[in-house]
Amino acid sequence: MKDHAHDQILEDSGLAPPARLRRRHIGLIASFVFLVLLPIAASGAYLFLVAKDQYASRVGFAVRTEETGSAVELLGGITDLSGSSTSDTDILYEYIQSQQMVRKIDAIVDLNSLYSAPKDPIFALGADPTIEDLVDHWRDIVKVYYDSGSKLIEIRVTAFTPQDAQQIATAVFDESSAMINRLSAIARDDATRYAREELEAALARLKAARLAMTNFRIRTQIVDPDADLQGRMGLLNNLQSQLATALIEHDILLENTLPTDTRVKQAERRIAVIEGRIREERNQFSRGDGEDDSAYATVVGDYESLAVDLEFAESAYVSALAAHDAAQAEAQRQSRYLAAFVEPTLAERAEYPKRITLLATISLFLFVGWATAMLIFYSIRDRR
Repeated sequence: MKDHAHDQILEDSGLAPPARLRRRHIGLIASFVFLVLLPIAASGAYLFLVAKDQYASRVGFAVRTEETGSAVELLGGITDLSGSSTSDTDILYEYIQSQQMVRKIDAIVDLNSLYSAPKDPIFALGADPTIEDLVDHWRDIVKVYYDSGSKLIEIRVTAFTPQDAQQIATAVFDESSAMINRLSAIARDDATRYAREELEAALARLKAARLAMTNFRIRTQIVDPDADLQGRMGLLNNLQSQLATALIEHDILLENTLPTDTRVKQAERRIAVIEGRIREERNQFSRGDGEDDSAYATVVGDYESLAVDLEFAESAYVSALAAHDAAQAEAQRQSRYLAAFVEPTLAERAEYPKRITLLATISLFLFVGWATAMLIFYSIRDRR
């Protein structure tokens, strides 16, 4: 009552009464202490007393393509035989963060033993982690920075010891290099697969054509019908020449002797024999002298057809062989490899966790969250 009367006197005299601590003020202060100060203190205690030091190892690399001119290209001019719509660096960027990479690195360095040993409830790995837990933790300890313009990749690996961080960074680089080698091998196989299939088909066609020609020669017992034909024509021309000589001698005998003379009879028999031989040779062009009794003209036609097939098969094989050699040369000259511009580093002091930065960030978020909550609470209260 005295305080109220005193306040009334001050109001009557035009003076403001002194400020007093009200219930809502006490609640506001208490909420600030419990929602802001205590969490900040707990975070600071954890960061500076419990959280273990972490060391960073960095490695940087890029995918390079070694392009050198080949002898085949200089001779014939070979265009690019392979292409890719996706950069190898983009593939590598995703691969480094994949579960497959985590499995391979875990098999090499045993991530569970490296990150679950320290007594750190937040930055350490939990007990008996699954592969999904390893992948989640991997994305916390391995940061991949990719410049899409220059196609450079830089990786930062953090661990509780400098040696562990460097070992993981080295393993990541080695596995990334192996991945690029596999991609390069796949690209070479894709570039040469079509040419290799064409070469195999051309070789099979050539073997079939040569086998058909061999079977023809065995069946007809003629190695080269053209040469055989020339021999037959030479024999026929010789017989016709002998026939002309015999006819002339026969005519001369008839002019000087009687038709009943024995020499005339011998000349006539000689002419008949030569004419018979000529008819026999000519008949061989229209009837066969082999087992299948095929016409000689048909034999020559079959040979010419087989010769054309064989010539085409040989030309196709030569072209396919040249294309295959060109494809192999092109694939070899476009070999890809991983070039490191920063070798895996070995840290000398701990860089992480960024204790002051983390504590300042936590404090800011707590204060902003508390202030927002108080404004909403009192806004709702004042409307009632």
